[in-house]
Amino acid sequence: MSESTDPALPTDRTDPPVPAAPTGGTAGGTTGGTAGGTTGGPAAEIAAGYAFTGPALDLGALLWDGVCLPDRQIRIPLAMLNRHGLVAGATGTGKTKTLQLIAEQLSASGVPVFLADIKGDISGISAPGTPGERIDERARDVAQSWEPTGYPCAFYSLGGIGPGIPLRSTVTSFGPVLLSKVLQLNQTQEQSLGLIFHYADTKGLELIDLKDLRAVVAFLVSDQGKPELKGIGGLSTVTAGVILRSLTAFEQQGASEFFGEPEFDTSEFLRTAADGRGLVSVLELPAVQDKPQLFSTFLMWLLADLYNDLPEVGDLDKPKLVFFFDEAHLLFNGASKAFLASITQTVRLIRSKGVGVFFVTQTPKDVPADVLAQLGNRVQHALRAFTPDDAKALKATVRTFPNSAYDLEELLTGLGTGEAVVTVLSEKGAPTPVAATRLRAPQSLMGPVAAADLEQAVKSSLLWSRYAEPIDRESAYEKITAEQAAAEARAEAAAAAADAEKEAAAAEKEAARAARSAPKPDPSLAEQVVGSGLFRSLARSIGTQLGREISRSVFGTARKRR
Repeated sequence: MSESTDPALPTDRTDPPVPAAPTGGTAGGTTGGTAGGTTGGPAAEIAAGYAFTGPALDLGALLWDGVCLPDRQIRIPLAMLNRHGLVAGATGTGKTKTLQLIAEQLSASGVPVFLADIKGDISGISAPGTPGERIDERARDVAQSWEPTGYPCAFYSLGGIGPGIPLRSTVTSFGPVLLSKVLQLNQTQEQSLGLIFHYADTKGLELIDLKDLRAVVAFLVSDQGKPELKGIGGLSTVTAGVILRSLTAFEQQGASEFFGEPEFDTSEFLRTAADGRGLVSVLELPAVQDKPQLFSTFLMWLLADLYNDLPEVGDLDKPKLVFFFDEAHLLFNGASKAFLASITQTVRLIRSKGVGVFFVTQTPKDVPADVLAQLGNRVQHALRAFTPDDAKALKATVRTFPNSAYDLEELLTGLGTGEAVVTVLSEKGAPTPVAATRLRAPQSLMGPVAAADLEQAVKSSLLWSRYAEPIDRESAYEKITAEQAAAEARAEAAAAAADAEKEAAAAEKEAARAARSAPKPDPSLAEQVVGSGLFRSLARSIGTQLGREISRSVFGTARKRR
């Protein structure tokens, strides 16, 4: 499936101007048109706003006054897909199918796509869809020529947890801001983590996996490491303890699998298939869907890495990549100011690098205003208003749309599954009129593929051999461990030498003390005789006489005779 050979769908066609709809019934108190009538009315004005001349993606047909108008097609200009977008709506309203529909047409247009598969039901985009009565009915309603089609896909997983080619990042590449978000650190702790990264970078200590970071943190609060940060603020033992405990909890969630080498090259997402269609990269996340902060932050790393690596290209005829960020509200929950600033900057600037980003969530209020302001294309599925909070969210959503011929509060609560309110950027960059739309049906399988087929697609990929096996090379942990072992060995040798010296000095002192305090032995008989006064007097007398005799003998004088 990863090498699907289905022919690309035609996407370059230029539709002729659509005939105007007649005036007729009402929607929200506004006169509209019905299918097959004469020219005029708001329906015709809305449809005219989507009559683009260049390549565009077909979303569906206009809904007006409760009637689907198949001759009024609602589209998105291909060149405007890098202006970002939002797909929102309550659970079960069809957001995932909308993603699939847009991704299929992007792939057919030669644009690579990245999708995060939270629930495990997007893998079907690699296989042709299954015909059926409901599909045929939807196709007739929206004037769609539906053909079952599979698209070229590559499947990935976070660190090899679950099926897919493992995606890994080094701790250094992930960076302190994103890591602080996933560790749920406060601002002070985030700043301290940034200081730790700075120290590791200046000392050539590679932070590849979590044990590297743990080793550096532990070193900087040790007696040996404390002086290292004195000049730039230092690291308190309390903050270090919080970071280490957070890392421990993070590792217990299996996060150690996500950090390491080989680090994934995000340029792999920019590939096209042999037939020219864009490759659909599907990140399989069901195995980690209980760790929402982890996978949402990891998705942000992927986007930030693309931003750092790609060159500036300005406005293109079509994007280089469109990135769908599912469950986007998880990314922003509890985010620090630094983290939100990082996201806002990335979304604002990555457009000029040819990358479009679509956030997928339940209501627009899940996305910060600064980020929402960057999203030029909107597909809003139905919202519920069962509670006061729901009603408040509905009103807030309505205020984010341009002025409309519809009563949006009524419309948004009455949309059916697979229907949405759409506004996009025209080819000139201006917002199009708000259009209620019955969306087309995806042409690929609307559900997961068989596990065996998914496994085969993963193992047959050329990237499997490149990224499957983890590598653990020398980095901060090994360097610090070796240095600490050497320091301990030196300390032990010095201590042993000092102990030996002390022992030698003590032994010498003890020997001297023993010598002084030992009793003298009784002299022998010979010693007593030699030491007596009589013996010494006799020795002196004999010595004097003997001396004179020797002198005479030597100098040639003889003893006088009497």
